[in-house]
Amino acid sequence: MILPIGHDAQARLLLAQAQSGRMHHGWIFAGPKGIGKASFARALALRLLADAAGPAVEGHGLAVPDDHPIRRLIEATAHPDYAELSPIEKDGVAARNISVDQVRGLQRLIQSAPSLSPRRIVIVDSADDLERGAANALLKTLEEPPADMLFLLVSHAPGRLLPTIRSRCRTLRFDAVDEPAMRSVLSDAQPGLADAELAALVRAGEGSPGQAMRFAGLNLAEIEQVLGELAAGTDEGNGKRLALVKALAAKSAKPRYEAFLERAPAFIAQAARQRQGAALGEALDHWERARHLAGGAVILSLDPAAVVFELAGHVAALAPRR
Repeated sequence: MILPIGHDAQARLLLAQAQSGRMHHGWIFAGPKGIGKASFARALALRLLADAAGPAVEGHGLAVPDDHPIRRLIEATAHPDYAELSPIEKDGVAARNISVDQVRGLQRLIQSAPSLSPRRIVIVDSADDLERGAANALLKTLEEPPADMLFLLVSHAPGRLLPTIRSRCRTLRFDAVDEPAMRSVLSDAQPGLADAELAALVRAGEGSPGQAMRFAGLNLAEIEQVLGELAAGTDEGNGKRLALVKALAAKSAKPRYEAFLERAPAFIAQAARQRQGAALGEALDHWERARHLAGGAVILSLDPAAVVFELAGHVAALAPRR
């Protein structure tokens, strides 16, 4: 189990609530996707169940010793007082939603007495994925929750949840992870990263370790270096642009090509933030055109070579006029 980084204030708040005996039965963990809300929920559940069953864990964070018996049970998916709901994966492909049958499957846990401690915990990752019937079935339990039962609902867009679910839970906001925490998470997940690649992943993640990890292993720093050179106006004769086409348009380069489709418009947007007046308007025009092109490139099966060349042209248009 990966210990979340960068959400210490939320950990202190919830541990204090639990230790006071006044823990609310339902919580919505709200914030951008990929910032560690689900990892936080799992780490919190482990800490609370470990404390409740004993031996109690020392310290104010969520870390639980590797040899704690409750940790071993949860990691073996064998803890009788703990359940997770998420879209079911079959043949490597996850379902689109959490079904009503999955929610109804919680009845054994809900109707039985706790086995190892007075506490039971259910994590829903994410509540945004609940089918309408599943959301209504969960609502019935939230309306009349069993004693000592805790629901942790992960949500990337809490405004889309049923108002009645939101009204029966407390919402705890999670913000984007700061740069030091991002560096720590990525360094742990990808040991041996070169400094330039680590910096590129941090920028691409924009405070979301999960988003950054989608670009791991794609040599993102090289792509960003070329983007920077294009924007600086050092591509007379289009040599750099053509080299980029050669590197990204081949079938074997599809993951890097798709990364480029995301990063090129983002690079232009970042440059636009540094501009004012007419220069800002021009940059925003190129960003809009690049975003539209990149967004339809895969769906419309556009020629990758032509797409890369045109996107690179939008970046090159940022170069100072001579």
